[in-house]
Amino acid sequence: MQGYIDCHCHISAAEFDNDIDVVIENAKKAGVIALLAVAEHAGEFEKIIKLSQRFSGFIAPSLGVHPVQAVDETQQRGAVLEDLEAAMPQIEKYKNHLVAIGEVGLDFTPRFVSSDAGKDQQRQVLIRQVEIAKRLGLPLNVHSRSAGRPTIQLLKDQGAENVLLHAFDGKPSVAMEGVKAGYFFSIPPSIIRSEQKQKLVKQLPLENMCLETDSPALGPEKQVRNEPKNISICAEYIAKIKGVPVERVVEVTTQNALRLFPKLKTLLAI
Repeated sequence: MQGYIDCHCHISAAEFDNDIDVVIENAKKAGVIALLAVAEHAGEFEKIIKLSQRFSGFIAPSLGVHPVQAVDETQQRGAVLEDLEAAMPQIEKYKNHLVAIGEVGLDFTPRFVSSDAGKDQQRQVLIRQVEIAKRLGLPLNVHSRSAGRPTIQLLKDQGAENVLLHAFDGKPSVAMEGVKAGYFFSIPPSIIRSEQKQKLVKQLPLENMCLETDSPALGPEKQVRNEPKNISICAEYIAKIKGVPVERVVEVTTQNALRLFPKLKTLLAI
């Protein structure tokens, strides 16, 4: 199967509301064959499901509760179990349509969580979502900002096996603990301006890598809306670092994505 799979993308973001058809068309023209639409909170679940129906065979839905939740337009806080409880009815309702549970994880950025109690609440939310993923037989699409080591440790302790760590911001040595556990790491287009991501790719085996855009964030240019069509930038940069043809990067990362997210095969009818 030739083409890119965008393993982590916020296609339901308001930034795409006015030109979603063009964005999807441009992604397809750029060689994207599927994208995983991840959720951050229950308020966007219906929108993601509707988009996956409207662009069926292309947008694959993933629902979950992100470790950072909005209080209002300007304030954010760490996730608590009540956030997950509010999301559960819809996860149950759409469970047969999902290709993954996500975006879930830990985020220990001090402005979002400053106390041990806050970190522990995030851990409880993640543990519950690991249990949900296991029960539904689905992989996890994971966020771990400023929490690389604790996230990998918790996932291992909970027996999570099918895991994608998106835009991992930790040290390569910590990432290798995830590799040993059989986890995958998806690389965004911001690699071209991130020394940390470049070092990560140098160390990670290609066999444990996937591609993502995290659109509308983590694009090649800061403060400019990112789109799924930019996924080729990740593949080209990985190829450069690894010294392998870009076709090899596309082939391996797509096979990795299909292995990690087996329901994509049904979606793509392959």
